[in-house]
Amino acid sequence: MPSASHTTLPRPRTLDAWVKQLDDLALPVPQINHTHVRAALNDSRRSLRDIADMMHESPALVLSVLREANQHTHGITEPAESLEVALNRLGLSKTEMLLNRLPAKPLQEIPQAYRQLILISQHATQQANGLFASRLARLWQDIHLGSLLFLAPLWPMALAHPKLLEEWELRVIHQGESSRTVEQELFGVKLLDLCLALAHAWRLPMWVTRGYTVLIEERREWVKALRIARENHDPLQQQRDLDANPDLQRWFNQPANTVLMGNGLALAAQQAWNSPHCLRWQLLSSLYLQQSLDDVQQQAHQNAASSARQHAAPGLWHPAEALLWPWSFRRIPSGHEPAAAPSTEDLQRWRTLCAELLVEPSPFNNAMGLLSTARDAMVAVGMQRLMLLMPDKNTGTLRVHQMAGLGKENAALQFPISQSKVLERLLAQPTQLRLTPANHAQFSALLPPILKTLFKGHHSLIRSLSCNGKVLILAIADQGGNPMSEVTVQAFGKTVQCIERALTNFTRQKSAGKPAGE
Repeated sequence: MPSASHTTLPRPRTLDAWVKQLDDLALPVPQINHTHVRAALNDSRRSLRDIADMMHESPALVLSVLREANQHTHGITEPAESLEVALNRLGLSKTEMLLNRLPAKPLQEIPQAYRQLILISQHATQQANGLFASRLARLWQDIHLGSLLFLAPLWPMALAHPKLLEEWELRVIHQGESSRTVEQELFGVKLLDLCLALAHAWRLPMWVTRGYTVLIEERREWVKALRIARENHDPLQQQRDLDANPDLQRWFNQPANTVLMGNGLALAAQQAWNSPHCLRWQLLSSLYLQQSLDDVQQQAHQNAASSARQHAAPGLWHPAEALLWPWSFRRIPSGHEPAAAPSTEDLQRWRTLCAELLVEPSPFNNAMGLLSTARDAMVAVGMQRLMLLMPDKNTGTLRVHQMAGLGKENAALQFPISQSKVLERLLAQPTQLRLTPANHAQFSALLPPILKTLFKGHHSLIRSLSCNGKVLILAIADQGGNPMSEVTVQAFGKTVQCIERALTNFTRQKSAGKPAGE
């Protein structure tokens, strides 16, 4: 049985390596579900249908049973099309042996990122069932199982590498970066290719593999269908357009597409109900169901509320919560909320340090002492990562003189000024550059690569500090890459003014031959 340990796993860079690592992980099952199913397996009054229904309360258990049945039942080539079929193939004794090998944990001990992804799958199942199962009643089991397991290839990823998925969501969904570029950087492979490979390896239901094949190989058909779906104000014209293209009509009306639409809606709603992503899936569902967009949106909101009543849990985000908020609400991924403003104690320390910088005559014996106080003042107002650099005329480089929140191994870094247009401009005259998601791509491409690595994120400040009209220091600071507190940004500007006055006092005393500190 796969190992449950996932705390120190390396990051694979090839498709085969990813499949092997994720396939080897055992998915934890909530202890309460584990206990209920164990009792049902030993209760002779329980039918396979009863046991299957109970297992559906834990999607990870559903996946584990299907994988076991599909991979270890000899002489059967077709994958199990339902959980009942899988249980029948395994038998109750082997199912209990499998249950004993799965890690059973209290909910609070199961990683949050993994539980969040499971919740999205449960919401997707509610959307697919609510929108499509009544219309395709004979296929409800396929819709239910396919929509529940569509994101299953990402469940072990959320266990082994939760930060990678969080960064993918932030950069691709919320900041609009190219998925191809981000996935190559983070995973070394395309996520859709990885999901399809795992779905094949686990022999998941055909509608799951069909969905990934559509996203990878048949996106043109989706685009054509979406163009027709956008004409939702004229249903008659939509039908004429579909009738004029029978191949597209047959392709679009495949029942397997319901799994994709249900998951598309659930994933898009994680960001916002009125986002362009969500509207696309609502329009496609409207076209598929031949219902008005208003009706589909109302049903989707009701489905979300039903899902939340059944599956919402403390510490997890359910899109039904956003239905209570202003329509413009946007969810920010956990860990990427705006940084907190500095505390009262931190601000008092900052004022003390700034007062020290402004003392006349200068109390500093050398520039290193002045810069050390400057560093501490910037940290006091909330800067979590900070680097103070000074230009070296002889080598044409910027050299690190003070740091905070960065590894000691970076203390000896040097940056050739001529290789960065941004650095050249900042050193030409006192300038402040505030990087945000709106301008990050434009300016970060002009910075030294090591700086982009050290200050990973889309929110930072770069400021050149001058003395007597000449730039002497370059400060780079951020709050862990998160959106910056406006209090911190304003205090950073005031700190810079204090440092520049301290530099002026220090250099004036030094030029006059008066030892600083006297």
